[in-house]
Amino acid sequence: MPIQLSYLLSTEYIGSNLDPNYTNSYSRTSYVQQILLARKFSDNLSIQLAPTYIHRNLVPSELDKNDLFSLGLGGRLKLSKRISLNVEYFYVYRANESALNAPNSGAIKYYNPLSIGIDIETGGHVFQIMLTNAQAMREGGFIGKTTGSWSNAGVHLGFNISRVFSFTK
Repeated sequence: MPIQLSYLLSTEYIGSNLDPNYTNSYSRTSYVQQILLARKFSDNLSIQLAPTYIHRNLVPSELDKNDLFSLGLGGRLKLSKRISLNVEYFYVYRANESALNAPNSGAIKYYNPLSIGIDIETGGHVFQIMLTNAQAMREGGFIGKTTGSWSNAGVHLGFNISRVFSFTK
């Protein structure tokens, strides 16, 4: 099949937070839904579209909306048999963008998340090194709450190691 379709449904709970606004279970919960449309164009190039809906029970200010829509675009380009370049960007639609960006509005300035990374496969391990303007690793955090800006030194370095374990020969 030329296009792969997946559906992601996630409930996120903030377990520990020093913010006094997150006082009960209701305020700590958010919900994410994504439709993932992916296509492999060749052995070296894959692209994915991810329309996303997020509902947050608690938002930072009354200018923010509880419901958030975004459209993600990601791609993977294999540079060699064991190395690939990965890019992911989410455009977050904010209905009241001008009010949020107004001077002295008191609202937090959010940016669309952009991540660029490299995967290095070494047999059973995959090393991932990435640069991103987002800090969170979960969809409800990095899609709706990215406060770092690529143009203002708000870039973060991330690193993951994955290992596949097999119990059969």
